[in-house]
Amino acid sequence: MMKLTFPALVFPGAARALAFLLATWPASSDAQSSVTFYGVLDAGVTYVSNTGGASVVKFDDGVSYGNRWGIKGREDLGGGMAAVFALESGFRLGNGKLGFGGAQFGRQAYAGLSHPWGTVSFGNQLDMTQEMVSSYNISAWASGYAIHQGDLDRFNGDRMPHALKFLSNEFAGFKFGGMFSFGGIAGDFQRNSAYSFGAHYANGPFTVGAAYTQLNPPHGIYAFDPYAMLGTATFSGKPVISIDPASGTVTDLYASKPFPVERQATFGAGSSYQIGDVTLMGNFSLTTIHALDVSSQMTVLEGGALWQITPALSAIGGYQHSRFEGHHWNQGSLGLHYLLSKRTEMYVSGDYLKASAGVNAVTGYSFTPSSTASQANARLGVRHSF
Repeated sequence: MMKLTFPALVFPGAARALAFLLATWPASSDAQSSVTFYGVLDAGVTYVSNTGGASVVKFDDGVSYGNRWGIKGREDLGGGMAAVFALESGFRLGNGKLGFGGAQFGRQAYAGLSHPWGTVSFGNQLDMTQEMVSSYNISAWASGYAIHQGDLDRFNGDRMPHALKFLSNEFAGFKFGGMFSFGGIAGDFQRNSAYSFGAHYANGPFTVGAAYTQLNPPHGIYAFDPYAMLGTATFSGKPVISIDPASGTVTDLYASKPFPVERQATFGAGSSYQIGDVTLMGNFSLTTIHALDVSSQMTVLEGGALWQITPALSAIGGYQHSRFEGHHWNQGSLGLHYLLSKRTEMYVSGDYLKASAGVNAVTGYSFTPSSTASQANARLGVRHSF
């Protein structure tokens, strides 16, 4: 007999899905089965030096850790085989709204079969850039705002819908995987499809990973709004903003319609090495954007370190340098994280971004672009997991 007890939490639109799942789950089984309910809540106050020409102090959430609740399960089928599933929803604490374009289970939604060699799964799933290399984005461990510029390289931990995925178990420190996302467009097998593959190796204090991900093209929540992502006035040789000559007001031409990108391809690699209480970390990415018969490349180099000062207190710092279409960005990030318990953490963090002339700086893909080539932020936050 399997008994599940849940806290009295209500999430908008989720009650019927949860009730159905529990109602249809078998009450007893000869095989070993488990269902786990879990989540993360993150909220705090952020100061930004310049958003569209003025500073702001605001409530913000899901920054250092994305807000989520989820259910994952496993049923032993015998012979080393198991059925597995996960449903994970992202949301905003500030207003209770769903994230990921309003998808009920936008963070993850899959079912599959696990074997001693690995797991085959079907659904909305994390790509191999997330599985193998995004954890080396050391700046984002310091400050959740410090994703790579515009997240063009998908180091922020992105998903693929309608995907078939294989992820191996770890063998002597080595694991690998690949996946394909079906576009589902009649008469055009490639349109809206995507694929991703990668590998990771760990040996004592040393780890290294690499992955390649391609979207044909990026669409939905991953469609391009170049000015909001990068703060540049042009993209692939085409203007992406208009400026009122009288007032200087900037209008984003692709705020309500996606820029017509045809293909987005990223290779990323990262590595870490632990020396006592300090873990050194670095990564590199090369992203090719093909749009309007023009191919452009963004390169990102990043390095930093995590210092575990005490079991409860850690200091994290990172620096990243990005280049794209003749522009460049330099960003430094710092964070101090303190565990109040195994499940609750307080943190302070900050970022400073300096872009080249002619670029309105925007940190990650997080704020309204600055009216100048620099932007800074500071944050005080708390995270609780359950």
